Amino acid sequence: MKSFIHINARTVEEACRLLRQFDGKAVLQAGGTDLLSTLKGEGLSDYPEALINIKTISGFESIEADDQGLKIGAGIKLSRMVESSVLQERYKVLAEAAHTVASPQIRNMATLGGNLCQDVRCWYYRYPRHIGGPVQCARKGRGPCLAVKGDNRYHAILGGKKCFAVGPSDTAVALAALDGCLDVVGPDGERKVAITDFFSPLAKTLKKDEMIRSIEVPPPPAGARQSFLKFTLRKPIDFAIVSVAAVIDSKAGRCQEARIALGALAPGPVRAYKAEAYLKGRPLNRETAGEAAEQALMDARPLSMNAYKIEIAKTLVKRSILGTLGAE
Repeated sequence: MKSFIHINARTVEEACRLLRQFDGKAVLQAGGTDLLSTLKGEGLSDYPEALINIKTISGFESIEADDQGLKIGAGIKLSRMVESSVLQERYKVLAEAAHTVASPQIRNMATLGGNLCQDVRCWYYRYPRHIGGPVQCARKGRGPCLAVKGDNRYHAILGGKKCFAVGPSDTAVALAALDGCLDVVGPDGERKVAITDFFSPLAKTLKKDEMIRSIEVPPPPAGARQSFLKFTLRKPIDFAIVSVAAVIDSKAGRCQEARIALGALAPGPVRAYKAEAYLKGRPLNRETAGEAAEQALMDARPLSMNAYKIEIAKTLVKRSILGTLGAE
């Protein structure tokens, strides 16, 4: 690993000022579970001059909930989210998503903000220096997306453009189903960013001198059932092949409102708006769940090796809907 400067930031304002000072040559460090492995592999084109430690910022791990909704500090540990009674009772899908991330050891270090901002797992993008990297690609600013004509088993089937790497964050998928938004701050002020607008095919929508301060979630409908389902190769620790988060409000077995988010299929979480619109007002049963699953994947455009993701996603969507009735 190359050397770097390590700085402890005491406030959000100081962290953003340092980011601007280093002009793209500094990165934020919270848990560091993804960042440090990336630096060790030296697979990226640019190497940071400075790591800005934001664990030292006071109040960065707070959880606040009232009738207006939920506000979580970006520095909160995933393990604390899993254990939170507030999340378990009112925002269960977010606690479930946090619980699926990696291993207990990782969850004890990793933060919510870090999970949202972690880099993509594409093997071309991350190809390490010690076995011939780094490899240039569209995401690094030079060349095509190598996955298009290469090994694209785990790449995007929705929303891919120039780069087909998928967003690896589980918590982002749950937040999409909860209509969450991010409180983003920088030297020029603050702004709200919907979680579904935070990801783009080539990068996150953060500017070089911005960071996530907190995450805000409106209260879900009273009595709505929530679920997070994730398909992986190695169940305990792997990144998702496909994930689905659902928040469904029903009365007498008929859907009043549905929010369904798809993960690991696109650069970020994708709301299945067609499926949501189809379900509204209809009875929840195997037939409507199956049709909603078809609607959710109607716009899928697989690459040469990942069409299998479509059927997995349909199955998870159907199970998430039927799960609100206590059946599969």
